[in-house]
Amino acid sequence: MIALICFVLAVLASPFKSNIRLEAENAVLRHQLIVLRRKLKGRARLTNNDRWFFVQLYRWFPSILPVLMIIRPETLVGWHRAGFRRYWRWKSCRRGGRPQIETELRALIRQMSTENLLWGAPRIHGELLKLGFSVAQSSVAKYMVKRRGPPSQEWRTFLRNHAPDIAAMDLFVVPTIGFDLLYALVIVRLDRRDLAWINVTTNPAAEWVARQITEAFPWDMAPGYMIRDRDRVYGTVVTRRLRAMGIRDKPIAPASPWQNG
Repeated sequence: MIALICFVLAVLASPFKSNIRLEAENAVLRHQLIVLRRKLKGRARLTNNDRWFFVQLYRWFPSILPVLMIIRPETLVGWHRAGFRRYWRWKSCRRGGRPQIETELRALIRQMSTENLLWGAPRIHGELLKLGFSVAQSSVAKYMVKRRGPPSQEWRTFLRNHAPDIAAMDLFVVPTIGFDLLYALVIVRLDRRDLAWINVTTNPAAEWVARQITEAFPWDMAPGYMIRDRDRVYGTVVTRRLRAMGIRDKPIAPASPWQNG
């Protein structure tokens, strides 16, 4: 009964369809019959030509999806997307550009860079031009042997090696019972966690922090390094005071609060 109602509705709606759309649907139905007649055993076997035919009709007339019987509509859409990806992969392939360097020339560049450790890309490029090789300096730098320098010192290694000569300072907020805010500056020696200085103020400023550093390390007691966070209160006045006292400023890395822990 439902199929009969659908058929009647399709017949009533057919006069409002364009002739080209009806011809496309008829072409899809006829081609499906051709595919079914080729079937020997089991399910119907679709060739690449069949897939191309259905995909092209779908590109021009997306309304053919309801008349597909031997394949699922989502399968046809998947074929279309796969073809789209392959087409643009083919379009994005390189067709020309700078010619590739010969294998012998690449081996020569690697040999020259290995045997002459002090030669950079400009020097090797000049020597190759003298030998009659036409190659860009950027290509020479690309095929040179990459030499890694000594590994940089990690943060923990730095702390362990220079712990006796490192101090750290931090500014934190203390709320009072009267709902006021006090700002406490703490300076600690790193080797034995000795408290070098502590002071409290209601109005922290760079000049106040610089004065606290001077009072914390009188005479020749200044450490070699000062670890701090990147608070804006440590302005130019603080960095100048540290430099004048012979202390090397060591702010922690951005977004790395564990370094100040």
